[in-house]
Amino acid sequence: MQLPYSDELEIKSLSRLFDNTSECYKFFWFQAIITKVIEGQEVIAFTDLIDEMVAESWYMVIEYHLNLGPKDSLEALVKHLRNISGLKPSEKKSVILEYLKTCDDKEVLRLKRVLTLNVPYRLQSPFLSTFKTDSWKVRPQVLAERINREKNLFYYFTTYDGLQTAIKVQPEWLRYIHQNQEILKGWLQYNMIRYLQKRNPSVPGIADKLSPPQTRKLGKVINYWKLILELQPVYEIYSGCQLEKTDISIDHFVPWSYVAHDEFWNLHPTTKSINSSKSNSLPDWGKYFQPFCQQEFRSYQLMQKNAQVHKAFESCAKEHINNEEVKRRIYRAGQSYTEFSKELEEVVLPVYMSAENCGFSNWVYEEG
Repeated sequence: MQLPYSDELEIKSLSRLFDNTSECYKFFWFQAIITKVIEGQEVIAFTDLIDEMVAESWYMVIEYHLNLGPKDSLEALVKHLRNISGLKPSEKKSVILEYLKTCDDKEVLRLKRVLTLNVPYRLQSPFLSTFKTDSWKVRPQVLAERINREKNLFYYFTTYDGLQTAIKVQPEWLRYIHQNQEILKGWLQYNMIRYLQKRNPSVPGIADKLSPPQTRKLGKVINYWKLILELQPVYEIYSGCQLEKTDISIDHFVPWSYVAHDEFWNLHPTTKSINSSKSNSLPDWGKYFQPFCQQEFRSYQLMQKNAQVHKAFESCAKEHINNEEVKRRIYRAGQSYTEFSKELEEVVLPVYMSAENCGFSNWVYEEG
C-alpha cells in the first residue's frame, strides 16, 4: 500500500516504519500519535501516548484474546490493568482513558516506563540512516539528545522527564497527517493485520478485531426463530426453559469475539439475560453441545416440511451461510439426527477447540 507523495517530506522513510517489527509497540505508538494530532495536539507527553496505546489495544487483548507478541509489555500492561481495575472486557475507550489518568498502581507505572525504553526512539530509525548499532546503546536521555540533532525527522523530543517526556510533531508532518489521515489509518491497519496474522495464525477474522465490533445485523435470524416459536415450542439450551417471542436473543455458540462472523450454524436463540451472562465465554462442550444440536435439528426438520420456514431459512442463508459446502453438508434434506449431529460437530468442534486454545474461558449456566 503506497503512501501519498510529498515534495518536502521523507515519505520513503515513513513507509519503512514497520519494516523490522518484532513487537506490536510501533503500531500502537504511531497510531496514538496520529490520534492525538487529529485531535489537535502537536506536543504530546509519553504518558498520554501510552494511555492511548492501552485503550486502543484493550479490546484486542481482553475481548478478542489476541497475542500481541512473545513477551509483549503492552499486552502485559493491559492484562494487569484488567486484573486490578474491574473494567469490563468490552469497556468503552473513554472509560479506560479516564481510569488511567488517576491510576497510580506501581506495576502499571513500571510497565508504562518499560514501554518508553525503545519505541519512542526506534520508531524513527528509518529516518536515522547515519546511526550505527552502537548509537542506540546509550541512556534514553542521551539518545533523545542525539536524535534531536538530526534533520527532517517526524518528531523531536522536548522536555525530558520520565513519563512526562514529550515529543513535538513537526509542522509539515502535522499538515501531512491532517490531509491524509484516512489513508494513513488504512496503511497502519494493513500493516497491523499482517503482523497480527503472523502472531495469531489460527485466529479467524483478524481484520474485524482491530476495534470494537459494530452493531451486527441479525434481524433475519431473529425473525426465523420467532416464526418457529409460533409453530412449535423451542427450549433454551442452557437453562432448559421454554423461549418466548418477547424475550429472545441470538447467541453465538462459539463467541463472536473469536469467530468474528455471524454464520448460521453457530447461531441459536436464548434469552437476553442468559446471553448477557454468557458474554464471550465458551459454553461447556460436554454439557451443551447436544442440547444445541437437538435444538438445531428440530428447526431443521421443521424447515424441511414447512414452506414458510424454508423460505425464512433461505433468506437467512443468503447473509449468514457463506460456504456452500457447509450449507450442503449440514442442511441437506433427508438427514437423520445422527447424520445431522455428525456434520454439525465436524464444523463447530474445530472452531470451538481453537477458541479454547486461545484462552476463551469455559462457561456453565447458573440460575440467578
